[in-house]
Amino acid sequence: MTNVIWIGIAIGIGLVAFGLGWVISRRVGETRLAKIEQWGKKIIQEAEKEAEIKKKEAILEAKDEWYKAKLNFEREMQNKKMEMQKIEKRLQEKELNLDRKVDILNKKDREILNREKVLLAKERAVKTREEDLERLIADQNLMLEKIAQMTQEEAKRQLIENLESQARQEAAQLIKEIKEQAEQNADREAKNIIISAIQRCAAEHTVETTVSVVTLPNDEMKGRIIGREGRNIRSFETCTGVDVIVDDTPEAVILSGFDPIRREIARMAMEKLILDGRIHPARIEEVVAKTEKEMENIIKESGEQACFEVGIHNMHPELIKLLGKLNYRTSYGQNVLQHTKEVAILAGLLAAELGLDPNIAKRSALLHDVGKALDRNTEGTHIQLGAEVAGKYGEEQLVVNAIASHHGDVPFESPYPILIQAADAISGSRPGARRESLENYIKRLEKLEEIAYSFKGVSKSYAIQAGREIRVIVEHSEINDEQAKDLAGQVAQKIQAEVEYPGQIKVTVIRETRAVDYAK
Repeated sequence: MTNVIWIGIAIGIGLVAFGLGWVISRRVGETRLAKIEQWGKKIIQEAEKEAEIKKKEAILEAKDEWYKAKLNFEREMQNKKMEMQKIEKRLQEKELNLDRKVDILNKKDREILNREKVLLAKERAVKTREEDLERLIADQNLMLEKIAQMTQEEAKRQLIENLESQARQEAAQLIKEIKEQAEQNADREAKNIIISAIQRCAAEHTVETTVSVVTLPNDEMKGRIIGREGRNIRSFETCTGVDVIVDDTPEAVILSGFDPIRREIARMAMEKLILDGRIHPARIEEVVAKTEKEMENIIKESGEQACFEVGIHNMHPELIKLLGKLNYRTSYGQNVLQHTKEVAILAGLLAAELGLDPNIAKRSALLHDVGKALDRNTEGTHIQLGAEVAGKYGEEQLVVNAIASHHGDVPFESPYPILIQAADAISGSRPGARRESLENYIKRLEKLEEIAYSFKGVSKSYAIQAGREIRVIVEHSEINDEQAKDLAGQVAQKIQAEVEYPGQIKVTVIRETRAVDYAK
């Protein structure tokens, strides 16, 4: 019984202890849970604060980027606006020029119509007078036949016999006087004709260059032109065949190339890319291809404008394109297209003064250097190439011969090559026409003659054709025909070794025997 009581007491104490332990552990867990909740809330609050700070920083960065983009956009728009204003100004100027030309042409048309009316009236009056005169002459002839009792044929024969001897004497005397007077006045008249032609003609000249400068809106554009790891600039140079030089020059890049047409295409393409703003290899290829097509149209328009200014019509389209290419070719710093136009105008004026056909003279002169549009890529001199292409595209023989012989390489078939030679010399030698200074020019000519005189047997030497040809006259007693041929080669080799010159120099050795006597 006692054991049962103690067991019951032990069980009761255990239950009480278990209850107390459960109550204590529950209170401890609730305390820890409250602390954990407070710590979690604290972490969440700190995270929210940090997120708010980062959000504000992101908004500030976005605003800064937006502001920079806005400034760049406004700057580009300002540049485009300025460029558009320049284009509008050029278009307005062209419009004014066209309006003036149209007014002049209309005025000339009216004058021509008025002159035609006057000429028709005069022609009718002259025709009426001629009919009256013929009727009067017939009546007078009948009257004279009745008076003289001779027919008209008999009177003519007798008159001719009486006047033949006297006419011969007077004609001989007149021929002598005319010849003497012509010899006295020929030099003066020739000078007057040339001076008159020069005064009535003027042309612009440009300086030869091998570089073009493209202006940039800002220096940041240089990086876009170069591209990542230089891919843009390599693509541009490959497409155009022109070197792009990006140096310390502020807001500018330099395009360098020997071919002026390729360099001009590169300049136009670069300006379009800068204006567009999209610069990457695919876009570069597209813009260069479009610019090449545009350049073909520009070349064609330049050739057509040259023909219009000179007054030449019905020229083959291929010849017009070759003329347009001359606008991008220079000789001694002189623009070849401007030079050919000036030569054409001068030759036309000289032909008109001498009573020749000005149209043939101008056509021949306008095409006399057309071979220079081909000689960079084709073997042969510009004279040979020019004559070949002119004959190929239907120019008449007089024009072809004038082109082939204007440097004396081919015999003349008409006076027109001489006119072209004179006009060519006038255009090339006028002050300021060519870049080469007079002092250097004279020194080069003197050097050419000095080289020729250094060979044994040379009696005279002349540098002609503005230094493009040297003629060497040798003593026929000291040098035979075979030696003369060898001498030409030796002179040419020595000129190549000692003289710097553009183009080529023709060496002509002349050996001749002259027999002279006088009739007393």
